[in-house]
Order: sequence, then C-alpha cells, then structure tokens
Amino acid sequence: MSDSAIAKVRPLALAGLGLVLFFGLWEAASRLGLADETLLPRPSSLPATFLKELRSGIWQEALASSLSHYVLGLAIGAGVGVAMGVLTGMARSAEQLLAWVFRMLRPIPGLAWVPFAIIWFGVEAKAAVFIIAIGVFWIVYFATHGAIRAVDRDLVEVAEAFGFRSARARLLKIMLPAATPGILVGLRTALGQAWMAVVAAEIFGVPGLGQRMMQASSLLATDIVVVYMLTMALFYGLIDAGFVRLQDWLLRWRA
Repeated sequence: MSDSAIAKVRPLALAGLGLVLFFGLWEAASRLGLADETLLPRPSSLPATFLKELRSGIWQEALASSLSHYVLGLAIGAGVGVAMGVLTGMARSAEQLLAWVFRMLRPIPGLAWVPFAIIWFGVEAKAAVFIIAIGVFWIVYFATHGAIRAVDRDLVEVAEAFGFRSARARLLKIMLPAATPGILVGLRTALGQAWMAVVAAEIFGVPGLGQRMMQASSLLATDIVVVYMLTMALFYGLIDAGFVRLQDWLLRWRA
C-alpha cells in the first residue's frame, strides 16, 4: 500500500478503533458489574431495542419530525445570524444600535424561551423551530461578526482603489470571500448546537426524538433513551462529515 493510501486510511482506522474501544469498555463495565444495567444498558442489548422501535414505526416517525425541526430551525437561525453579523460587522452605527440589546439577550439560555415558545406557538412544530433557531443564532452571529471585523483593512483599501467603493461591491468582492472561513467555523459549531436544541425543544411535548426520550426515561427504559441518543449522534456525525467536505470544497482556493 502506498504512503498516500495509508495516509487516507489511517484516520478512518483510528476513528474506528476509538469507537471499538469506547463500546468495548462500556460493555465490559456492564458485564463486570461496575455499572447497573438498569441505569446504563449494555451496548449489546441496543440492537434488539433499535429493531423493536424500527418495526413499530416509532423511530422513523420521531426521526422525521426532529429532522424537519432541525433543518428549519438551523436554516432560520443561521440565516438571520449571518445577516445580522454581516450588518453589524460592516456598519458601526448598526453595531452600536444593537450593542446593549444583544448584551441583554445573549445570556438568556434557550430553555428560558420554552415558556414563551409554548405561549406564542403552542405545543407545535413552530415552537421547536423557534427554540432551535434561538440556540443557533448567537453562535453564527458572533462568528460572522468576528470574521467580518477581522478582514484585513488593507484589502478593503485596495478594493476601493480598484473601484469597488459601494457597500454591495465591498461585501461581495472582499468581505464575504475573506470572512468565509470564520463564518463556516460558526456554522459547523451550530450544526451540533442545533441537535442539542432539538432535545430541549421537544421535551415539552412536540413530537420528535426528544419527546420519545422523555417518554422512555419516565418509564426507566434507558435502552430506548440510549438508542435515540445514538441516533442523534449518528446523524450529527453524518451531517458534520458532509459539512466538512463542503467546507473543504468552498475553501479549496486556500490549498
């Protein structure tokens, strides 16, 4: 096998080994009596639980519901976060206008918005989307704002010297291309934050993975809870891996 082939296979092999060790230690701890199986089920018992959920159709229904909340909440939160980050990053007056509004709202955790989400939208999908969008917004906003502000001022001056003097021209030709790496970092962080917000958004009754986990935990069915936790982990991993590929493609000019 060539060195380049080994370099490509090695990260995958190490990642697989890490997972095998993780589940192996977990299984061993349960079998040796170090962990109560009622509180922490064995990994070897999870496939049967998963198949039971799959055959009943509950898994597919919960996953489809959560994915719809996730995608819509992420799109709205990220879209507004990028737009506001660009606005306040390029316009000092906008930043000063919103500075204390954002300082006042930023420390409020997503869970604190749950009562308002229920009052405003009811126990419906809109409420879950709202909670997820709030959770995503701040991460993307600050990443975008910082990335815009970090653009080299010399680049802006050079652009103006070449005739790109309008705000639109500076944004499209200089600011966004230069800030894209920082914005993408914020968006990638938001992918994980949105999954965490999905659970928070659904525990109050909106159908989805979070609701199913709460139902199972109330019955001490920890194996079902873990199945849905691993489902979220799997889909986050797939989405994150796809985003990294997209990120590499968008930033291929840096290679």
